Amino acid sequence: MRTGPQRPVRILSRFGGGLAAIAFAAAAPLSPAGAQSTLPIAAAAAANGVSDFYKARDGRPLWFSQNGRQADVLLEILASAELDGLSPDRYRVEDLKRVVQAASDSGSSRAMRRADKLLSQALVDYVRDVRTAPRTDTIYVDSDLKPSPPSARAILDAAAKAPSLETYVAEMRWMNPLYAQLRQALASGSYSPEQSDLIRLNLQRLRELPAGDGRYVLVNAAAQRLFMYEGGEAVDSMRVVVGKPIYPTPMMAAYIRFANLNPYWYVPADLAAERIAPNVVKQGLPYLQRQGYEVVSDFVGEPQIIDPTTIDWQAVADGRQKVLIRQQPGAHNSMGRIKFMFPNSEGVYLHDNPERELFEQAARLYSGGCVRLESAWRLSRWLFGRDLTWKGAGAEEEVKLDKPVPVYITYLTAVPDGSQVAFLDDVYGRDKARLARQGDGGLIAAAR
Repeated sequence: MRTGPQRPVRILSRFGGGLAAIAFAAAAPLSPAGAQSTLPIAAAAAANGVSDFYKARDGRPLWFSQNGRQADVLLEILASAELDGLSPDRYRVEDLKRVVQAASDSGSSRAMRRADKLLSQALVDYVRDVRTAPRTDTIYVDSDLKPSPPSARAILDAAAKAPSLETYVAEMRWMNPLYAQLRQALASGSYSPEQSDLIRLNLQRLRELPAGDGRYVLVNAAAQRLFMYEGGEAVDSMRVVVGKPIYPTPMMAAYIRFANLNPYWYVPADLAAERIAPNVVKQGLPYLQRQGYEVVSDFVGEPQIIDPTTIDWQAVADGRQKVLIRQQPGAHNSMGRIKFMFPNSEGVYLHDNPERELFEQAARLYSGGCVRLESAWRLSRWLFGRDLTWKGAGAEEEVKLDKPVPVYITYLTAVPDGSQVAFLDDVYGRDKARLARQGDGGLIAAAR
């Protein structure tokens, strides 16, 4: 259920970044002389980060320090970078293979150190590229949740701390775990061209999700399901109701900052015209009282309550007049007894829901855009670490989180399902619209 006014927001971003050739530029004869003079600042900073990493470990190798296939696995990933919507040419894989093979064959410590640094630089370039935000329709309510490339030092420090570098690289631990699983499925070549296009599209969406062990909430509107993530794994999940196709739940990233107990529902003007005004016309003003609706002067502060007899309800139903309506807290309130707030211009929240029968439906597309929760109190216990209750609380009583928790509302229509990929219905037509633009640059252009 949406609440409050709606203002569409669209954020577009492009890849920046430097050239993978920076590592080779310092290692003749693989690159032309003088190549460093034209390197972007970001690439030069990455190169300095690689140097700092090796200085901090007294030059000890990373890739040649463990037995295993870690170098081969990285080279395989780089060679298949088109799966990520990136160009493999950027990483000069064939040159890198020759350098690594020569170092292995010769056993020369000098050659190994050189190859080791080149592998590290290639990892840094790739991770920074794939961790840069792709172009999507996601609304970043809190800008620091937008994916940004980590520093070279952070990338390499994380790799060095991994118990197994081969496993770390093979599982692409710098990405959300769903990303590596879906990418592996695409690399298998087991899917039709149409299915492969869908997997590629969903890989772009997965690039926006966090890596690491932090706590966050993930809502997949296409699956109509919410997941609670902690320690890199989904620790709980529940069914949700999301927006109707005419009121699609937007893709967004924000911080859940507090909960409201006994909330009002602030009815968006379009829903007031669609759902409430026609019932007033048919049933009269007592309908408002039975449902706990009141006409107000504003949606903030302590608004003035307006006499409903002064409203032309037929005009409201016809869209010729707009009114602000809120529903008082109570058993019939469309927000239920608790809502989780990440204030945003779309008026979208996670909230309780009194219409329990909706959760038994296979397709749960009934809301005005908000996310209705199968078990709001279970989510509250996970978020707050304690039981909350609406009993005895005032209207819109605010309970702040000690530490805000990110929520990512996404739209994944191809998801890992064991060793296979499950394809979900494109309920909002977003896949169809994106894939239709392939002829104008396709998904690789969208990734940049």
